[in-house]
Amino acid sequence: MAKEKFEDALEKLEDIVKKMEAGDIPLEEALKSFEEGVRLIRFCSAKLEETQRRVEILLGNEDSLKVRNFQDEDSN
Repeated sequence: MAKEKFEDALEKLEDIVKKMEAGDIPLEEALKSFEEGVRLIRFCSAKLEETQRRVEILLGNEDSLKVRNFQDEDSN
């Protein structure tokens, strides 16, 4: 099985949310969609955490660069 891509998983998750928000699917299908959504959320979250660690490692090798929280950018 090919490796799942973050972008593909995010697109699938968005499709699931749209279908569930519409409320036009039977309960059993909604439950299966929910389960798939949870799996996709976990996958996307793990990919984002992995990417964050890699960026921190790369920035840690540079004396002139500092790691800052994204929210800190809004306060400047």
